[in-house]
Amino acid sequence: MICFAAQWVGEKEVIFYSEFHHTRDAMVKAAWDLLSEADAIITYNGNSFDIPHLNREFLLAGMPPPAPYASIDLYRTVRKQFKNASNKLDWVAQQLGVGAKVSHSGFQLWLDCLKRDPKAWEDMRRYNIGDIKITLAVYKKVLPWITAHPSVPMYAGQREGCPNCGSMKHTREGYSYTATSTFQRFRCANPKCRKWYRGSTRLDAPEARSL
Repeated sequence: MICFAAQWVGEKEVIFYSEFHHTRDAMVKAAWDLLSEADAIITYNGNSFDIPHLNREFLLAGMPPPAPYASIDLYRTVRKQFKNASNKLDWVAQQLGVGAKVSHSGFQLWLDCLKRDPKAWEDMRRYNIGDIKITLAVYKKVLPWITAHPSVPMYAGQREGCPNCGSMKHTREGYSYTATSTFQRFRCANPKCRKWYRGSTRLDAPEARSL
């Protein structure tokens, strides 16, 4: 790992750390601190790539695991829910009309960064920040399709609400059934979400019929 970028959802600032702009120890510690503060992280193929690489860096630095967090890997949602010609972030982002990856010189960029070329590092910073921006944009587009999203209401201290966006506005639309129980089914009224979800209160059969 030579650098990373991150952004808190809802904030404009994109955080960037690198060996060139900081020290390696400072970069690794910053990543550890951010993960430890987060309730959940959004990545694209992070479960297979970013997270294991970060964990290796923490191990080599003699650091313990960061505080537990939920992982929202958009690559897994895109691969599971849709049949695309390509599941690469750049292709998906362009198909959704939310931008594209920042172009660069390819592997040569990494070689030039290792040579501590200031221009190459500026290109690397722009590339990382660009990835963060389109990842967040893709997240907002596929939000209602994410099936195992951490409960936003729970983290906000709310009893009810859309699990994916936290909106308290919804419509009641039928019921959701398990092998032994019945639950009220809702649809999020947030026009940017529209997630289907079920209530947390179990309904017995007579009550369900009366509703």
